[in-house]
Amino acid sequence: MATTNGTIENGQPDKKHPMLPRPVCNLEVQHCKIFINNDWHPSASGKTFPVYNPATGKKICKVEEADKEDVDKAVEAARAAFQKGSPWRSLDASGRGRLLHKLADLLERDRVILATLETMDTGKPFLHAFLIDLEGCIRTLRYYAGWADKVQGKTVPVDETFLCFTVHEPVGVCGAITPWNFPLLMLIWKMGPALCCGNTLVIKPAEQTPLTSLYVGSLIKEAGFPPGVVNIVPGYGPTAGAAISHHPDIDKIAFTGSTEVGQLIKDAASKSNLKRCTLELGGKNPCIVFADCDLELAVECAHQGVFFNQGQCCTAASRVFVEESIYPEFVRRSVEYAKRRMVGDPLDPKTEQGPQIDQEQFNKVLEFIQSGKEEGAKLECGGSAIGDRGFFIKPTVFSDVTDNMRIAKEEIFGPVQSIMKFKNMEEVIKRANGTQYGLTAAVFTSSLDRALNIASALQSGTVWINCYNALHAQTPFGGFKMSGNGRELGEYALAEYTEVKTVTIKLSQNKH
Repeated sequence: MATTNGTIENGQPDKKHPMLPRPVCNLEVQHCKIFINNDWHPSASGKTFPVYNPATGKKICKVEEADKEDVDKAVEAARAAFQKGSPWRSLDASGRGRLLHKLADLLERDRVILATLETMDTGKPFLHAFLIDLEGCIRTLRYYAGWADKVQGKTVPVDETFLCFTVHEPVGVCGAITPWNFPLLMLIWKMGPALCCGNTLVIKPAEQTPLTSLYVGSLIKEAGFPPGVVNIVPGYGPTAGAAISHHPDIDKIAFTGSTEVGQLIKDAASKSNLKRCTLELGGKNPCIVFADCDLELAVECAHQGVFFNQGQCCTAASRVFVEESIYPEFVRRSVEYAKRRMVGDPLDPKTEQGPQIDQEQFNKVLEFIQSGKEEGAKLECGGSAIGDRGFFIKPTVFSDVTDNMRIAKEEIFGPVQSIMKFKNMEEVIKRANGTQYGLTAAVFTSSLDRALNIASALQSGTVWINCYNALHAQTPFGGFKMSGNGRELGEYALAEYTEVKTVTIKLSQNKH
C-alpha cells in the first residue's frame, strides 16, 4: 500500500523513517472467545482450535470455535441491533461518523499491540504490519467516518403532479468473511463502509489468523458501539463460513479469498435468500515493462509487487512481461534484488520477508517451484526452503517462462517471480488478458499515450502506471472476470452497503 504522504512506497517502509517502532515483547493474547452483543462467549459446542505462529511453528493460543449455533446467535444479535428504534438505528449519521473516528483513535493508540499480534499470527514483518497494514486501517476508518453523513439520495424530475426522490438505506445484517494474508486490513475494508452506512455485522476471520479481529472486538465495545452492531465468530470455513453464506437472515456477504471459495459463497447466497455478494478473489496479474521505461524503477516495483507479504497477495505481480530488447538486463537486476532480500525473523526490523502462512501453503509453493523446473523454466535463484523451523522459502526468480506453464497460469501465492519476454504491444495485451482473472495490472513506460492505450485494453479492475500496489482508501478496488464482483474502498463501496428506495408522492392540484 502506498500512502499519500510518501511514508510507504512499493510495499516497503521508508528506510529514512526517523523513529522505528518496536514490537511488544512477550505479548499475552487476551481475546480468544466469540464476540457477540459486546460480550465474550465460549462456543456452544465447547470446541476450540489452535492458532500457530508460522515463523516458529509454535502454538500461540487456543480460540473458541464457532459453528452454526454460534452464527445463529450472532445473526440474532445483529438483527436486533438493526431494528428500528434500536440505539444503533436511532443514532444519527454524524454519530456513526464519530464512532468510526473513535475506533480509528483506538487503533492508533494500540497500533504497536495490533501490529505485534498481526506479526505473530501471519508471519509478516512487524514493520510492514505497523507502517502499512495499520496505516491503511486507520486511514480507511477515517475516510468512511467522513462519509457517514454524506450518503445522500436525489430528487428525480417526473410529471408535474408528482414529487419523486430517492433515499439510500442500509442493507441490513452483513456477513464478512476475511482472509489470512491481510486479516486486519481486510476486516477494516469491510467494516468501514458497512458501519458508515448503518449496517450491522457478523464477521468470520480466517481460522489461521483470528487474533487481531478479536482484539478489534474489544475496541468496538470501548469505542461505544451499541451491542450487536459488530459480532465476531472465529471458526472454520465449512462450518462457520458456510453458516453465514447460507443464513436466511443475512442480507449481504463481503468475502476476500480464493476464487474457488468465492464460487461456493455465491452459490450458497443464491440458494438461500439471494443475498447480495461482494467478492474480492484471486489474481494472476500482468506487469508489463517496455524498453523505454525507467528500468531501475520497473525492476524495483516488479520485485516488491511479487515478493511483498511473502508473495501472499491477490495483487501480486506474478506475470512479468518484459520487452525483449531489455529482457536480459531486467532478469539480471531482478535476480540481484531477490538475492539481497532479507528473509528471517518477522520481529527483526531488517527482515523484508517472513514465512508462508502454514504447512499447506508452504508445500503448495514448493510444488509450484518444482513444476516450473520440470516444465522448462530457468531457475535463476532461490527455489528451496530456508531453515529447519517455520515455513520460510527463498525468494525465487524464473526466466524463460512461457504462457503454458503452471507458474504462468495459476495463482501461486508465494515468493515466486515469473519473467517472460514479449515483442510488441498487440502481443502483450493479448497475452496479459489471456487468463480467467482480471484483478490488477501494471504498465511501465515513458510514453503516456502507450500507457493509456494499454490501460484501456487491459481487462483489469485496477491498472497502475509506473507504480505498483498504490492502494488508497479513496480509490475503488475489485476485479473483472473471475477476480470477483463489486468494489471495496472509495465512494463506490457505499453502493455495496445501501439499498436505493424510491419515494413518489402525488401532489394535490390547485384549482384557480
